This record gives sequence, C-alpha cells and structure tokens, in this order.
Amino acid sequence: IFKVKKKAAEGGYKLLKKKADALKVKFRDYAKAIAETKGNMSQDAAAAFFSMTQAEYAAGNFKQKVAEGPMTARIRVGAGIDNVAGVKLPVFRLYETGAVAENQSLGLVGGGKKIVAVREKFTSLLDALIKLASLQTSFVTLDEALKVTNRRVNALENVTIPKIQNVLDYISRELDELEREDFTRLKLVQGKKEQELEEDRKRKEAESRKGVTVKANEKDLTAGFDAAEDEDVVF
Repeated sequence: IFKVKKKAAEGGYKLLKKKADALKVKFRDYAKAIAETKGNMSQDAAAAFFSMTQAEYAAGNFKQKVAEGPMTARIRVGAGIDNVAGVKLPVFRLYETGAVAENQSLGLVGGGKKIVAVREKFTSLLDALIKLASLQTSFVTLDEALKVTNRRVNALENVTIPKIQNVLDYISRELDELEREDFTRLKLVQGKKEQELEEDRKRKEAESRKGVTVKANEKDLTAGFDAAEDEDVVF
C-alpha cells in the first residue's frame, strides 16, 4: 500500500513540478508584457492629451458639446478566460458595438481633423489601458496560483514523500529483523533436532552394546557347567 502511495506521490510531484515550471514561464512573460505596456502607455497618454490640447486650440472648447450629446457607447469591454496549465486567467478585450459616432458636426467650423485625431488617440490609449488591466489581473491570479503550486510541490518533496519513505524503511527493517529471527529460530530448531538425533543414535548404540554384553555373559555362565560332575548333596 505504501509503495503505491509513494508512486502516486512521486507522480503528483512530477506533474505539479511541470505545472509550476509552466506557470513560471507564463509569469515571466506577463511581467515582461506589463513592463512594455506601461512603457508604451506613457507615450500614448502624452500623445493623446497633447492632441486634446491641439484640438481645443483649433476648434475651441468642445467638451461641453460632447457632454450634452447622446452617450451611446461605441466601445465596450468583454471578458474571457485563458487556461494556462489548468489555471483560469481572466482576459479583457476591447470590442466595438457598431454604434455610429455622435457629434459628427463637431469641428465643422475648424479643427475637425484635430478632433478626429483626438478620438483616435484616446481610443488607442483606452485599448492599452484594457490590455494593461487584463495583464495585471492575470498576473495577480497567476502569482497566487504559482504560490499554491509551489507550496504543494514543497509539501510533497519535503514532507509527504520523505514520510512515506520513512515508513517503507521502517517496514523493510522490521521485515529484515523478522527474517533474521526466523533464520535464527530455524537454526536453533535444526540444531535441537540434530542433537536429539545424535542422542538417540548414541542411546541405540549403547543399548546395542549392552545387549551384546548380556548375551556374552549368559553364554559364559552356562558354557562351563556340567551337571554330571556335580556330587549329590545329602541333607
């Protein structure tokens, strides 16, 4: 039973080790992507707000007109799931609803191109923000999953497998001790039997020699006796 447990624990350890390695690779990829995205976002944000300043200079203050218009969303954020080594990571994506852009009349007097450029710059900045949010959320989730996996790997490597191995070693030592005890017991029994056989053999030899001596003595006593030579005894 313990051998089966050890084999299962070693198999689980190998699988978790592979999972931890895969998560580490993905973790480094996410960290690199977050650093690159943050670096690009600073430039995108600076370009977007500079374009806003140019548009306000060319077309005047159009923020109030935009706020008074219909607020129909042209862009929404969708959520999905990315599976990495059995870990489900949330992924956010930008998608267009297909709604027609409002306030098309803005900039007719002047600065129309600048307003269109502002819309494009902030759309690009929003895409980068959603990407960064997706990367950071996945990064945090992946970090937690990696910690849990590493704890399990360490527990199997340093606690579970050594404990099972200690039990197997103890059982092996006990079995060896029992085997030595059985061997010693068999040797003692065999020696006892051999001793009994030797004693029985000696006893039979002694009895055989004693029987021969008795027969020889009986033969000697009767061999020299002659009844005719004996005189009659008168009382």
